[in-house]
Amino acid sequence: MTQAIPIGRLLRAGTSGFVIGCRVTQLESPSFGALVKAPVGAGYEIFGLIYDIHVDDDGLVRQLVTAEGVDESVINDNRLNRNVPLEMSVLSVGYRQGEQIYHLLPPRPPLSLDVILLCGDGELRQFTAAGRFGYFRHVLRAQDLPIGEVLAAHLQQAQRAHAAAGEYDWSARATQELITLLRDDYPTLIQVLGALGDAMAGEQDVFL
Repeated sequence: MTQAIPIGRLLRAGTSGFVIGCRVTQLESPSFGALVKAPVGAGYEIFGLIYDIHVDDDGLVRQLVTAEGVDESVINDNRLNRNVPLEMSVLSVGYRQGEQIYHLLPPRPPLSLDVILLCGDGELRQFTAAGRFGYFRHVLRAQDLPIGEVLAAHLQQAQRAHAAAGEYDWSARATQELITLLRDDYPTLIQVLGALGDAMAGEQDVFL
């Protein structure tokens, strides 16, 4: 099983989601739609999906973007040693209490400066296989998110993890569940299926 990778620390949190701060060097592992977790302690972990990666500026960056002939070493130094962290916004989609995984909002959020981990393939399979895709409703009701793109990125990553374990029908079952959940919301259904179609293009050996 792939080990979870530390990707940053918690900046702020609520019941429905949280924001991670990280260095540029930590941004190589996480990606849009990835499943992450916040180990809170005593067998309690909160799971979430990354739906935005945000890079704020600072005073030095404002100066550098208007300067001419900036040395590459200065740019690299600013990227690696910048005081303002990169931020990743995460939507809470479930939690683990002991050995049981729940696709419910967590009873309490993580705390500031808690270490946030990127889930490995084994944990990604475990979370997405628990229950009947109950965590989809958290994504579908988050109207301020690019719902189709978040789901497409997540399903692409999750199906690759399931396919690696010989579970090739996972994406078909996930897609069918989304169709059922969105049967009365045709515009959102078309948006989600369109994004899934783009994600599946060229992935015939993964999305069977």
